[in-house]
Amino acid sequence: MPTDVPSAKRIARFIEPFRVTPGSHVTLSADFDPTFKAGIKKKKDGAELLDEGIALLSDYQARLTAQDTVGVVVVLQALDAAGKDGTIRHVMSGVNPQGVRVESFKVPSATDLNHDFLRRYQERLPSRGEIGIFNRSHYEEVLVVRVHQENLLRQKLPLETREDHVWKHRYEAINNWERYLVENGFRVVKLFLNLSKEEQRVRFLRRIDLPEHNWKFSTHDVEERKSWDDYQEAFSQMLSHTSTEWAPWHVIPADRKWFARIASAAVIANALIELDPQYPTLDDDALRDLQATKVELESEAPQGAAPDPFAEQEA
Repeated sequence: MPTDVPSAKRIARFIEPFRVTPGSHVTLSADFDPTFKAGIKKKKDGAELLDEGIALLSDYQARLTAQDTVGVVVVLQALDAAGKDGTIRHVMSGVNPQGVRVESFKVPSATDLNHDFLRRYQERLPSRGEIGIFNRSHYEEVLVVRVHQENLLRQKLPLETREDHVWKHRYEAINNWERYLVENGFRVVKLFLNLSKEEQRVRFLRRIDLPEHNWKFSTHDVEERKSWDDYQEAFSQMLSHTSTEWAPWHVIPADRKWFARIASAAVIANALIELDPQYPTLDDDALRDLQATKVELESEAPQGAAPDPFAEQEA
């Protein structure tokens, strides 16, 4: 049972509207509002919630690392300018960086294309005790590849596997792989940052107009924007076919970056609360050794110094 039950219940209620019910048919534009703010009117009103979420993440991540038996895979998907990098930077700001790994997946290399589509993602999973964040992920294989199906040719698939059923098979493969991970002690947390077309347009213009943001702009992103409707359909199909009981999707309203960060922190914190990792406890023999070492260290205290300053603080 989590140590702070009221906080756990409050977080669970807060994230419920974002969860994609397994088995449901999703039409992204109709079912999820990118401007939704859960009644939080202003950024300053949400600052305390974000701080609470970050504090919970810090606490539970320390336990996760100490327990060292389970790991967490955070899958982050979005269209360009939805705020993936900023979400990672803000949400994970309070955790120990040694316990978090961020993996960014670019265009597959020639070596990647010579193997099955899940291989490179399997190779970069976190270890037990770690949180691994996939900035883009194996879902690119049913998003970018589906919108631009010429990529199937680059993947050197046999002709019979490049028919329409390729997507059905990939959904099944992804679901089975994620179930395998969960059954082996790795919680899979999936976040889709849902950005409106108008907000994306505004953010692209901001990158053009502000010199310090010019480096973020890519003409390729604008080219991809021309396929907006195709991507919306691909996202809808992805959410419909791969939100499972063991690894459900959460659709995060992303038109307000501050709210997307609050919601993302809450979903990740909820996953850790449900895992409820604990600090290891020592057996009787180890405790006796500990006490013997304590006595020895106390005996080495110089004259005038407290044998054990921490014991006096507790008293």
